[in-house]
Amino acid sequence: MMRRLRKPSYYGWYMVMIAGLGVFFSGPGQTYFISVFIDQYITDFGWSRSEVSSVYSAATLASAACLFFVGRLIDRFGQRAMMVIASILLAVACLFNSYVTNLTMLFFGIWMLRLFGQGSMTLIPNTLVPQWFITKRGQALSYMAIGGFLSSAAFPPLNVWLVGLIGWQTTWQVWGLLVLVLFTPLAYRFVRNRPEDIGLLPDGGTNPHPSNKSTTPIHIDVDFTFQEALKTRAFWLILSCIGIPALVNTAITFHLISIFEEQSLPPVTAAIVLSLMAILGFPVTFIAGRIIDVVKINYVLIGIFVTEIIFMIILQYTSTFSIAMLFGVIWGISNGFERIALNYVWPYYFGRAALGSISGLATSVMVLGSAVGPLPFGIAYDLFGNYESIIWYSLVFPVIGILAASFAVKPTLVRGPPLFH
Repeated sequence: MMRRLRKPSYYGWYMVMIAGLGVFFSGPGQTYFISVFIDQYITDFGWSRSEVSSVYSAATLASAACLFFVGRLIDRFGQRAMMVIASILLAVACLFNSYVTNLTMLFFGIWMLRLFGQGSMTLIPNTLVPQWFITKRGQALSYMAIGGFLSSAAFPPLNVWLVGLIGWQTTWQVWGLLVLVLFTPLAYRFVRNRPEDIGLLPDGGTNPHPSNKSTTPIHIDVDFTFQEALKTRAFWLILSCIGIPALVNTAITFHLISIFEEQSLPPVTAAIVLSLMAILGFPVTFIAGRIIDVVKINYVLIGIFVTEIIFMIILQYTSTFSIAMLFGVIWGISNGFERIALNYVWPYYFGRAALGSISGLATSVMVLGSAVGPLPFGIAYDLFGNYESIIWYSLVFPVIGILAASFAVKPTLVRGPPLFH
């Protein structure tokens, strides 16, 4: 597998590596990164968990409203320009968060982190890789996902260590400088938007005349426009599926330390579970990439939602370290398939032409799910002193996902004849 990744004969594999690095550096905008700082804010400033959860949800919701426009800008200006700009703004966001002193500043800090980190720095790579691959798209996305798993495995324990060593303010500054120095120059130097731009075709075909639009590609995507995609039933069913994992995973990740403390487990157990989930999900992505290339994607989505139901039930009974590890294993398997399936589904159903706009709207829904998720968990804890009821009620979401995925049949594009010949 790794020999294929390192092949110099097709430039698309280099795009996979840069995209994976981009997903890795989306970390400062991800919940598993920010969650380490939540208890620090509560301790230092005396804020309640409901206040912080509300600010987090509101800021995430505001960022979700902006991501559709990021997708439109990707379609207009290309992934290279947008990746450079997003990485610079993410670095600025990290530096801003090191100066947070009140809830208003926290809102703007999280808004920037979520928009340029969780949003843009995952949206852009997820639209870049599908431009370069069609028949090997699942495999390529599984390689890209390595960056995400390394990020989620490394950042929680590393941030716990850094915050204890140098404080949370300096930790934010360190990550801002690393994004700016390590990633931005690579994106500017190496990223190319489409294989056709440099005389190639998806999956490694060759086009000696990249400006010749009449050249027939070796592998063909059926390309919907954004407006055509909106008119299909499958678009709305899949869009319903997209937000559910974000809602469930973000709620659990955001409050995991508190959930485990309620079950008499120390904070370090939560950090270990987050790392274990990422480590186990790492090999699962390779399996998922191969499976998704040959199995209908809506069947894979059904399996993901069934797994979500299982690990949420296990979480209710996580009272020992061994059960916590079992929870992390099941969660990691589910997360491994999610990372590939949720990126694969849009180009599979609707092609490459409007991928930025379609994925931008989908990412907005995902971020919306992550915005909504933590709030009811925080309110439930402040009202009832536990998370038991809210976790049981949340099982309705994967059930909805199973139903939506079951009816999401790949649409057929039908266009009328041209008006003039």
